[in-house]
Amino acid sequence: MDSRIMDVLKDRVLELGPKPAPGPYKNFKLTRDADGIAWLLFDRAGASANTLSGDVIEELGQIVAALESERPGGLVIRSAKTSGFIAGADVNEFRGVSDPQQVQTEMAKAHAVVDRLEAMKIPSVAVIHGFCLGGGLEIALACNTRIAVDNARFGFPEVMLGLHPGLGGTARFTHLVSPLEAMTLMLTGKTIDARKAKALGLVDAVTQERHVLGAVKDAVFGRLRPHRQGLLAKAMNFGPVRGILGNRMRSEAAKTAPKANYPAPYALIDLWEKHGGDRKAMLEAEKPSFANLMVTPTAQNLIRVFFLREQMKKLADGRNTVKHLHVIGAGAMGGDIAAWCAHQGLRVTLADMKPEAIAGAVKRASDLFGKIIRKKTDLRDALDRLIPDLDGEGVRNADLIIEAVPENLGLKQKVYAGLEPVMKPDAILATNTSSIPLQDLRTTLKRPERLLGLHFFNPVSRLQLVEVVSHDAVDPQALSTALKFVGAIDRLPLPVKSSPGFLVNRALTPYMLEAMVMLDEKVDKATIDAAAEKFGMPMGPIELADQVGLDICVAVGDMLRTKFGEAALPAAPEWLRDKVKKGELGRKTGKGFYEWKDGKAVKTPSPVQPTDEMIDRLVLPMSNVCVACLREGIVDNADVVDGAMIFGTGYAPFRGGPLNYARTRGAADIVETLRALEAKFGERFKPDTGWDTFS
Repeated sequence: MDSRIMDVLKDRVLELGPKPAPGPYKNFKLTRDADGIAWLLFDRAGASANTLSGDVIEELGQIVAALESERPGGLVIRSAKTSGFIAGADVNEFRGVSDPQQVQTEMAKAHAVVDRLEAMKIPSVAVIHGFCLGGGLEIALACNTRIAVDNARFGFPEVMLGLHPGLGGTARFTHLVSPLEAMTLMLTGKTIDARKAKALGLVDAVTQERHVLGAVKDAVFGRLRPHRQGLLAKAMNFGPVRGILGNRMRSEAAKTAPKANYPAPYALIDLWEKHGGDRKAMLEAEKPSFANLMVTPTAQNLIRVFFLREQMKKLADGRNTVKHLHVIGAGAMGGDIAAWCAHQGLRVTLADMKPEAIAGAVKRASDLFGKIIRKKTDLRDALDRLIPDLDGEGVRNADLIIEAVPENLGLKQKVYAGLEPVMKPDAILATNTSSIPLQDLRTTLKRPERLLGLHFFNPVSRLQLVEVVSHDAVDPQALSTALKFVGAIDRLPLPVKSSPGFLVNRALTPYMLEAMVMLDEKVDKATIDAAAEKFGMPMGPIELADQVGLDICVAVGDMLRTKFGEAALPAAPEWLRDKVKKGELGRKTGKGFYEWKDGKAVKTPSPVQPTDEMIDRLVLPMSNVCVACLREGIVDNADVVDGAMIFGTGYAPFRGGPLNYARTRGAADIVETLRALEAKFGERFKPDTGWDTFS
């Protein structure tokens, strides 16, 4: 919400009643208007967004107690922050907890405050703009009425932290709207907009900011009827129905979140199935359920992942100065990079020698925008920002040029020869190379300091990581601009020094090539993928190779073997090279190891259970490479390495990353296992010397 609107609102509220003296509260401002309605503005001290901490909840309890005795004509709760209502709990307080009883005690105190808010004998209204998430939504649910400004968004993201709602939201939500809809929102962690929230019954009115005061008066004086749960929705809370729906929910959850790895969805389903028919009992049972989840390794690792994301976001802090992006190469990567950047508000010119490639990229962009953009006018504007540029004239005015042509050193240098004379002097030339060292690419450039790497991952619209690659001659200002650009397009930057494969591809290549060796050993591809998925990877290495492209896998593997020695990596088998020659490249051609239909691999279940040795052969080399990259200074921060592998490859988030997994399992055990694998399978499993100092 515009800060000027909020300032006007604050002034308006104050004008409606006597000017108050400075309030006694640190995080809240309490005033009364001319109708005797109390306005409680939440403005957490020293923060850009409102979050709920122990001291905030305690202060809210003091205010509720005071209002109970004062009995104003009504209570309105809203945020004084432009960022939104309440972004949820202060996750800092979740880190490192290990005693479930202590957690339950603290949650009982917070529950008492929210219960007391709900029980007040005066009309209470939550006015919501911006984000209303997690604990913030639970505060809103404790009010009699909820009014949404039309930019509001609602959700329960706790499942992303290995938790479920813990301030009474599980009971209040499932007894306000359809339990099926409520459970789906809590189980997926998705957000919904104000209109959807109104249709669901989560909010009672949607209005524009200028009409908020009128809507508040309607709510307080009984002219706005609050939503009540309908008969069909109530029937879903009936015991036998809960049992049927609960089983269906477990089956759906198991498709993406195995219970052994992600217990939170199943704890939520159990909670509702056992207690959903009794709101009071469910409120009580929620506390120990939440507390027991909080101390699980899954929750603690997912909370760590939350902070890894915040840490990587800070690497991109600052004002973005890139307004015009020029992309060369309209293939799968270049076209999708261009589309994503146009979606994020940049003017993008897209060049390619073949008009068919540009047309295909625009078609993919239109399909993507149709899925992720709600308003037709916004979709139109995004397509307008994506400009086909067959002649490549956009390079003359571009602030940033991203080259995304095939992985061929000579081809890339030929492209640079045509670009450099017409680029603006302060423009940045970035390559999306996945493996070629920048020291090789820069040799023909007159101004090598303007060259850097921006390595995106496929699919661009889903994988959040971008490797920002430097070399010893890069202009530091250009590097800083590139980091800010990555943040501006809602991606997470990983600063890496130029080295073969950088970090992510160097770590992933042994994962995929080891799978090829297993195929040579006549292990079924479904069993290989099942081994990785059992560990927690989002997809197995065979499916991932198809997703990346078998031609790229072979090229990167060959390059890394050349750079690091043949003993370091297994060679790509001849039969794999034959598949590439036949054009069976994976997802992009519709056939690789799997048949691909509608963007998904056609798979059959594994005929046998994978062994622990299979899992170790696949995943331990990733930890080994990450340790090597730290030792070599390719990346200088172990936490960021974990974040990069999670956000760039989907590495089992509940394990906290390959280095965190190594700490949890024990570095000595990892080294011992690698040595055993080395003795059995060869030198490619040799432990890196970096393990000697790893901690």
